[in-house]
Amino acid sequence: MAGWSQLPKDLLLLIAQRLNTHFDLLSLRSVCSSWHAFIPYSLHPLPSRFPILPTNGTSWGLYLSRRRILHLRLPESHCQSTTSSWLIKVEEDVPDMAHLVNPLSTFQFRHFPPNFPKNFAFSRFRVSELGQEYVLQYMNHRPSGEADEGSLHKGKVTFSCTSNGDDFVMLTIHVSGKLAMFRHGNKKLTLIDDMSCDDLIFFNGEFYAVDKTGRTVVVAIGSPPVLSLVADSVSGGNKKSLVESNGELLMVDTYFDQVIHRIMERAVRFKVFKLDQIRRVWVEIENLGDQILFLGEKSAFSAVASAFCGCAGNCIYYTNSFFFPCGQEDDAYTGIGIFNLENGNMGPLSSFPDYAKVIWPPPAWVYTDNIRGV
Repeated sequence: MAGWSQLPKDLLLLIAQRLNTHFDLLSLRSVCSSWHAFIPYSLHPLPSRFPILPTNGTSWGLYLSRRRILHLRLPESHCQSTTSSWLIKVEEDVPDMAHLVNPLSTFQFRHFPPNFPKNFAFSRFRVSELGQEYVLQYMNHRPSGEADEGSLHKGKVTFSCTSNGDDFVMLTIHVSGKLAMFRHGNKKLTLIDDMSCDDLIFFNGEFYAVDKTGRTVVVAIGSPPVLSLVADSVSGGNKKSLVESNGELLMVDTYFDQVIHRIMERAVRFKVFKLDQIRRVWVEIENLGDQILFLGEKSAFSAVASAFCGCAGNCIYYTNSFFFPCGQEDDAYTGIGIFNLENGNMGPLSSFPDYAKVIWPPPAWVYTDNIRGV
């Protein structure tokens, strides 16, 4: 019988196409040198450039960066310790070159332990992909004073493309608060004037958008785009966030203090709703069970709490500028808080050590060569 390295190439490609995550693909490529040479680094390449054109006729380039939120765990053959998990975000703009980023913010991790490796071998661990986020970044510094068609600093981007990357659709929130669409072959953003948007998500093969009142629509990509109502408004808080959890679409409603020193808002409580697609309403839920929600600056995702030692479910990690120390940007805890949905307790992540260690510091087994005794 022929060895694994002699599998027919067309069969090997079919196997690769059925893998769920990019890191499953990397594991497959690492089996042997012939598989590494044949299987492409990515089966879903991103378009490399978006030539956004302002109204005055000048242009600058944007590229789409994809970041993956990962849950790292010890191999199953090793005993599990109280620090057997690590949550990170990986940004790969260049193949085989990655930056480790705070999973809830845009800050790259700094101040690693002295022996933390520059070449990080993900194949040593069990890796689960919890989500992805997309970020538009300027290829060069945008000239000051340009028109705001390129000003995408609200930042949330959703993206869908064909398997070979030849056709794609991108939705983002324009600086005006309106939805903006960019399709393959376009030369500029198309603003969708039908609604102002608080958040958006690509869920079950469709684009969903929600406004500040909770009114939620599905955006059908066409010329022009068509918005179909899936849920009416809900009274309540100040900011709506969409997140997928356990196969359901949830909306988190954040309540802020109205004014804090006139320059920032502080989150004071949260409510969570589940979309009832048959009745087309948001239904409030008071218990997330074993689920944890993560509301980041550029994306939102969920995880099973029991996979993180010392963490209970029914809580929300969130970002809030109120927690920024004056003039300080900490690697792990800056701007991150946690909220317990059951009892309403909340505060900066640094006040909850069991939850903080999920993010920082990295467990010793991550950066030591010998993990046998961990």
